[in-house]
Amino acid sequence: MDFDFQDLIIKDRGSKQHELFEGSFLEYLSIVKENPELAILAHERMHKIIMGRGVEAIKTEDNQRLKRIYGKETIKRYKFFENEFYGIDKTIMEIVRYFHSAAMRGEESRQVLYMVGPVGSGKSSLMESLKRALEQHPPIFVLKDCPMREEPLHLIPKHLRAEFSEVLGVNIEGDLCPVCRYRLIHDYKGEYEKFRVVSSNFSIRSRKGIAVVPPVDPNNQDTSVLVGSVDISKMDLYPEDDPRVLSLNGAFNAGNRGLVEFIEIFKNDVEYLHTILTATQEKSIPSPGKNSMIYFDGIILAHSNESEWNKFKADHTNEAILDRIVKIEVPYCLELDEEVKIYQKILKRSNFKAHVAPHTIEMASIFAIISRLTRSSKVDVISKMHIYNGEEVLQKDATQRVDIKELREEAGREGFVGISTRFIMKAIDNAFSESEHDCINPIILLDSITKSVKASDFGEEEKKKLLGYLQEVVKKEYNRILEKEVTKAFIHGYREQAESLFNNYLDHAEAFVNKVKIKDINTGEELDPDEIFLESIEAQLGLTGSSAKGFRHDVTAYMFTLLRNNKKIEYGSYEPLKEAIEKKLTSSVRELSRIITQARVRDSEQGEKYNKMIEEMRSNGYCEHCCNVILKYAANNLWKD
Repeated sequence: MDFDFQDLIIKDRGSKQHELFEGSFLEYLSIVKENPELAILAHERMHKIIMGRGVEAIKTEDNQRLKRIYGKETIKRYKFFENEFYGIDKTIMEIVRYFHSAAMRGEESRQVLYMVGPVGSGKSSLMESLKRALEQHPPIFVLKDCPMREEPLHLIPKHLRAEFSEVLGVNIEGDLCPVCRYRLIHDYKGEYEKFRVVSSNFSIRSRKGIAVVPPVDPNNQDTSVLVGSVDISKMDLYPEDDPRVLSLNGAFNAGNRGLVEFIEIFKNDVEYLHTILTATQEKSIPSPGKNSMIYFDGIILAHSNESEWNKFKADHTNEAILDRIVKIEVPYCLELDEEVKIYQKILKRSNFKAHVAPHTIEMASIFAIISRLTRSSKVDVISKMHIYNGEEVLQKDATQRVDIKELREEAGREGFVGISTRFIMKAIDNAFSESEHDCINPIILLDSITKSVKASDFGEEEKKKLLGYLQEVVKKEYNRILEKEVTKAFIHGYREQAESLFNNYLDHAEAFVNKVKIKDINTGEELDPDEIFLESIEAQLGLTGSSAKGFRHDVTAYMFTLLRNNKKIEYGSYEPLKEAIEKKLTSSVRELSRIITQARVRDSEQGEKYNKMIEEMRSNGYCEHCCNVILKYAANNLWKD
């Protein structure tokens, strides 16, 4: 059946016509009395937009991963930012806190929201999300033909405002702009109840309630970009203090009741920024020529890179502007799982349709994150990355786990240097473009990243360091993951043996921890726990001595927790033990595994095992091509004698 485009267009046009309004100020007063929220100020409007989508308060006690990352804090996640921003929960919480404080008309309602961070950390994207939110907001009511799109309640004389405020249930703030004041006197003869009011939407393209100020050439800075100008063509007709000569088309005029965004704000000359002082603290901006100050109600957003912020902050003459800034840091993401989501989100928006092998995006994310981490004396960089990702990490020969707070205190400010998201995405795009089989895998992508690093403008020392990460850290981590992946597929045919090892370990570990004998199922004898057997499993994780004994206590305690919560205990219940058992099995069948991945001619039993392994890998997300490439790589790089 053909789609009826005409019907869709008519319905949409009809729905929008219901949103349009034009009437007298008297009619507007009746509307506000019914719905006082129509007269809220810009910061409160934005706060309501964000909160209107919903918020989820997560108690970290209920989420072990988040507890390991944030401790006992309560993390709030806002639906407004969902599926758009990852790994910057605290940054987003600070942004919403700013809007909440500003909505309450606190001091922050008179300050600039300034975001600082490295390139590609998400500053511009956060700004874009706020601008898009305004565009989707229902129309607001404004004085007809007002260049400031101002609140109609400004028409109410000062001596009547207290009475009107009480009746309407609103706070009335602000004054008429010079243009509307002139029209009220000359066009409406002071009868403000007859002044025409219309509905008006927000629009980036039409500069309605949303204005963007790019960096301006310091040698040619003109404040008319911010506050408008005097129309010289009308100077012969009217005096210079006549409002009719004003052309109020600056950024603050256009962004009134919405927002004004300053891109790379500190690239502008300081004198050019002084207009911000009155716009924030006094909520007014100068009018061009000799007219009076103009009331301004808007959110002032700004962002820049950290180097520009540090340079601006270092000059003590900028204190007045610095005092009117709420600084929010937007660092790079340092959580592996969240970094992966960032690239997956961007890829979904692209037209690339090639197959992506498992762990491909993960490897790129690992490289990005370790480049952003400060080296620690307590753990190696890969372990630190896993700890920052909220994973349980066991350190060899460690008597206690490394505290994430200690790592952060040791590192200081972290996440402000390193490889950007854009750099990784360009390498991913290149890998897609150069792929001949409609498939990319970790090997191809790491090669693409290597080429990108070599061709970059980084200094020689930085290049050497990054290439070292790729070869010595990321590749080793991939080999470890791949060995686990191939092992998992290979052991698919050894599930019963894995379960048996798992149950035996639990029995002997529990007996060891509780200092009791263990009863042999076959003979009925009571025997001491088999420590040699326990050590053979623990050795697969590099655990010896006190750390191995601590592991037994951890496993036993964890299993009792599962029992208390009526959860099933099985082979995969405790990931570190599962990994150790798989390594134990692999070591015993390693020779066979090598034959299966390398042998050109296989006997029937080997062929069956190989086919089962391929089938399992396919079910885990590998296509035929990448499966062949990965197994060839495994044969050449894993299980070396």
